[in-house]
Amino acid sequence: MNQAPKRRWRRVDGVLLLDKPGGMSSNDALQKARRLFSAEKGGHTGTLDPLATGLLPLCFGEATKFSADLLNADKTYEAELRLGITTRTGDAEGEVIEERPVAVDEAAFAAVLPRFMGEQLQVPPMYSALKKDGRPLYELARQGIEVERAARTITIHVLDLLSFAAPVARIRVRCSKGTYIRTLAEDIGKALGCGAHLTALRRTGVADLQLPRALTLAEIEACPEGERDALLLPVDALLQGLPVVELDEAGHARFANGNPVSYPQAGLLGPCRVYAGQALLGLGRADADGKLHPQRLVARAEG
Repeated sequence: MNQAPKRRWRRVDGVLLLDKPGGMSSNDALQKARRLFSAEKGGHTGTLDPLATGLLPLCFGEATKFSADLLNADKTYEAELRLGITTRTGDAEGEVIEERPVAVDEAAFAAVLPRFMGEQLQVPPMYSALKKDGRPLYELARQGIEVERAARTITIHVLDLLSFAAPVARIRVRCSKGTYIRTLAEDIGKALGCGAHLTALRRTGVADLQLPRALTLAEIEACPEGERDALLLPVDALLQGLPVVELDEAGHARFANGNPVSYPQAGLLGPCRVYAGQALLGLGRADADGKLHPQRLVARAEG
């Protein structure tokens, strides 16, 4: 019996904007994409619930060094809410625990949205991956155990009504990290007096990265294997929001060896992306004394 040839993993450096399908965990999506590229190293920039679809930036190789920089980035979602029904999980996968009549029109729905704008406290849901004494909250929730969760500060920058046809509403949300759209849906339902739960969620943006540039797993599979690397964005695609610093040959050598370099540029303070010519050297941090300190360096490919 012939065995399938053993996969040969290889170094792949770059960023894949994946349009994650519903019903698949973020890690399962990562591993499938990683196999399609035979990438020896991969990671993602923050999970999407299995129910959710949309933009999931994946990092291969040297790009994984910068994946954490997107964890703190703002996210943009389009969400569908079903008014009048409350579920145990806050979304369509949970058991229905209450039904109420919906006496809400479009004007009434739109009128409550401004109260959820700006900085506020939000209590994370029990059905989440947050941990209590080392155990994910969703494990406790499945056992019928509810524990107190500390409210966290979040910021909602944009909250637009896209459409309304009672009992269903669609909204667009741009928010800070750590915002639970399921909880937002529930809170809107409470404010309206009829309850609500999340029926669909699609992420359309992460920082400056946008869904129209994303590819589905089927589109990647359809691309010949030898041409797939061209689907990747460069490593610095994750750093586009940072200022650019270009070093000369002497500065390049010092910085690439992990040493700070003098770079007295007015107004430059904090994180920045550092280049020598067109080549990304890594992430640096400029201090008030005009010094540029290496933070994370890109390893050059051999050969």
